Amino acid sequence: MILIADSGSTKTDWRLIDEQKKIHQFATQGLNPYFQTSKQISEILKSELIPQLDSSFSHLTSHISYLISHIFFYGAGCKADSKKEIVKTALNESFPKSIIEINTDLLGAARALCGTNPGIAAILGTGSNTCYYDGSSIIENRASLGYALGDEGSGAHIGKTFVQAYLNKEMPADLATRFYERFKLSTDDILDAIYKQPMPNRFLASFSKFIYQNIKEQYVIDLIVGCFEQFFDKHICKYSQHKEVKLSCTGSVAFYYSNILRAVATNKGVAIETIVETPIAGLTLYHLR
Repeated sequence: MILIADSGSTKTDWRLIDEQKKIHQFATQGLNPYFQTSKQISEILKSELIPQLDSSFSHLTSHISYLISHIFFYGAGCKADSKKEIVKTALNESFPKSIIEINTDLLGAARALCGTNPGIAAILGTGSNTCYYDGSSIIENRASLGYALGDEGSGAHIGKTFVQAYLNKEMPADLATRFYERFKLSTDDILDAIYKQPMPNRFLASFSKFIYQNIKEQYVIDLIVGCFEQFFDKHICKYSQHKEVKLSCTGSVAFYYSNILRAVATNKGVAIETIVETPIAGLTLYHLR
């Protein structure tokens, strides 16, 4: 059996391929070694993933965790070896018999979106990241710098831009009123969540749904366009191949704001191949080959 994971800061999609090549799907909260320790990740696995596996494979005489031969984990924050080790240590606790391979979520996106073809792959979810992929490996990667210094075009970036405008009273009054009535957050509440509470990137990205629900507002459209223009200017258009190969994107922001994303791409002279909400289906096919 093979277990595959695609993990962002907000959620993790899991697929298990059994001996009959049947695919089983599961989901847990996001696992990111930049924000969580091995112990915290291990606790999430034990409380969220293992019960789902046990329920789906209760008919087996051996415990499912001992029957999984390989685990392929693609995750946000898994570029540095020290961060990979945090995730691997946690997985080893729950799956002691498995061979575990930890890769970046960006390689997962590239494999899922491009397969064996060259292209530019991008993640636009809670955070953002991009790369030029030659059909087998990531050749070039523009640093995303995280929610505080970068992540242009992401849910956290869009949320941060929106909240900045709200706190600075730079948005239409009726939109600001709807925002307050929806969330009932004071300035102190917002600053506390960003500067003192864990997972500030998730907090900022959580406003993306509200922003999308108000997408007919010209102010909101202009805000999204501005965030995507920064995404292209700081990342996509800096790849020397951006006019030679196509861009493919994955992530909730890319998926739900796809019309605006495509329009901005056209204005920047970039051709988009495909946009999918999650790369897990493509990754599953990749590992079924």
